[in-house]
Amino acid sequence: MTEGITPGERFADPRVWEADAVDGPHIWRTLGYRRTDWRPGSTSIEWTATAEYCFPTADGAVVQGGLVTALLDAAMGGACWTVLDLDQVFLTADLRVEFVRVSRPGLLSATGTVVRRTRRVVFCAAEMHDAAGALLASSRCTQVVLPNAGPFGRRGVADDSGAPPEDARG
Repeated sequence: MTEGITPGERFADPRVWEADAVDGPHIWRTLGYRRTDWRPGSTSIEWTATAEYCFPTADGAVVQGGLVTALLDAAMGGACWTVLDLDQVFLTADLRVEFVRVSRPGLLSATGTVVRRTRRVVFCAAEMHDAAGALLASSRCTQVVLPNAGPFGRRGVADDSGAPPEDARG
């Protein structure tokens, strides 16, 4: 358990975060992500990057940076999910990535952690490593906690405006 992190009600059912528990499109299913660890305030996932997700260089195939970012984002989102209650969801307010080394095809693993949780915001961090354990990228994000109702709820129907919920507007 991440020190000082209290699990939310959502921690009790880790399958809800996974692709097989949701009908319709899901990035985890599309890319083949697999969760390898689930703790209050932390989630680890892995992905086998193939050449189809790369661009060629003189030194060999390199995984596209947006896909590296997606894996880090999924790990931090999973970590955030573990501290939320059933009446809460989140949206990413900002996301920063540092590419430390190039990412090559193969097994990539990312672990996301909750750094701090407040009533309305969850700060997260993540690191991504290759199969040999080399650090490839790191990331930080800020997640805004919203009610699980209205346009950003997991099961609710969004209105046509596309605007954030009333309590999230500045």
